[in-house]
Amino acid sequence: MLRNPAVAGQFYPASKEQLICEIEKYINKKALKEKILGIVLPHAGYMYSGETAALALSRAELPDNIIILGPNHTGAGARFSIMAHGMWNTPMGNVNINGELAEIILNKTSLIEEDEEAQIYEHSIEVQLPIIQYLKSNFRFVPIVVSYGDIKQYQEIGYAIASAIEDFEEEVLIIASSDMTHYESSETARRKDDLAIESILALDEVELFNRVHKQSISMCG
Repeated sequence: MLRNPAVAGQFYPASKEQLICEIEKYINKKALKEKILGIVLPHAGYMYSGETAALALSRAELPDNIIILGPNHTGAGARFSIMAHGMWNTPMGNVNINGELAEIILNKTSLIEEDEEAQIYEHSIEVQLPIIQYLKSNFRFVPIVVSYGDIKQYQEIGYAIASAIEDFEEEVLIIASSDMTHYESSETARRKDDLAIESILALDEVELFNRVHKQSISMCG
């Protein structure tokens, strides 16, 4: 299946030339590259989130294999879905899905289903691709769309992905596509975001899950 852009011309320019000009406003070509395991990137329109996403990706050594997890904004399709075959198109060109890695993930947990409906109109994964394509001409990726669940389900999915990467035996970058606090004052948003980030840096998913619910943190990923 070829998945065509859903938000080109809305969240980012629909023409390749305009898109490159937009991305080049944000990229730091002098950034020192770091080898990383995972990165959290925002997914609003580029006028809001493009600079943050591009600056972060500018500092990453991008491997040939990437997993992008995004929240389900549309409510369509399976709660936890993966596209295991085909490619995604953006104005920058096509990106192939890593079917081998996707199949390994599917075999690790029954929670994730092969499903296209949840992915067709979901912007949270799509908006990351053009910036990555600008920085790296050849890579394959696995799109995973995640909806509401409990902490045990999220942990199972996390362990499944980790185990799949171990079996895959090639370097894989995990991108978590998530905006942080929505529609609150800068002071409140900073306080809530700091609580979430503190848990993320501590690699404490249980505390992150609890803080998001107890503090009503509206981060969507």
